[in-house]
Amino acid sequence: MPNDPQLRPLPRLIFASRWLQLPLYLGLILAQAVYVYQFWTELVHLIEAAFGNQGALEMLVKSIGYKSTAIKDAAGAIIGYEPIAKLNETILMLVVLGLIDVVMISNLLIMVIVGGYETFVSRLGLDDHPDQPEWLGHVNASVLKVKLGLSIIGISSIHLLKTFINAANYDVKVLMWQTIIHVVFLASALAIAYTDKLLNSSHDRH
Repeated sequence: MPNDPQLRPLPRLIFASRWLQLPLYLGLILAQAVYVYQFWTELVHLIEAAFGNQGALEMLVKSIGYKSTAIKDAAGAIIGYEPIAKLNETILMLVVLGLIDVVMISNLLIMVIVGGYETFVSRLGLDDHPDQPEWLGHVNASVLKVKLGLSIIGISSIHLLKTFINAANYDVKVLMWQTIIHVVFLASALAIAYTDKLLNSSHDRH
């Protein structure tokens, strides 16, 4: 037993080494705080741009990589872009998708922090807590791996949708490779889920 005072020194040391992961989870909590700050910064800029603040609009356009209609010379070369006078639907959609992306990554962080700590470090003692996450009641290393895979697919989907909306500003190769990478993520998650199902079926038979 882990709490057995007769536990030999070496096994006790090895078991206690799990606490070395604690600084990692604390670091992820700080990363979560940075994402919260990033989310509110973008949201404030969006609200300001909606009320006609040109500086906030320029910051939003720069952050999402959006370009307006290109201005070309007689030879067809791009010499500039038409100025963006106000917030349009495409910019709004890209910014909102960016905010959703931040939320999904934040959810992924929470899943790793809470689920990882519960699985690999120590129990949180949330069994009777009214706010215990529904998924935490049956989380283990295998379930956590599948949930992380699905979360990554969701994040990749948001990135791909942002790219397609702003496709005019991307090279065809970029669009192609982003699509291929997304399909690889999807295939990997399906393979992980299928492998987990096979392992659970084998375990149940025994």
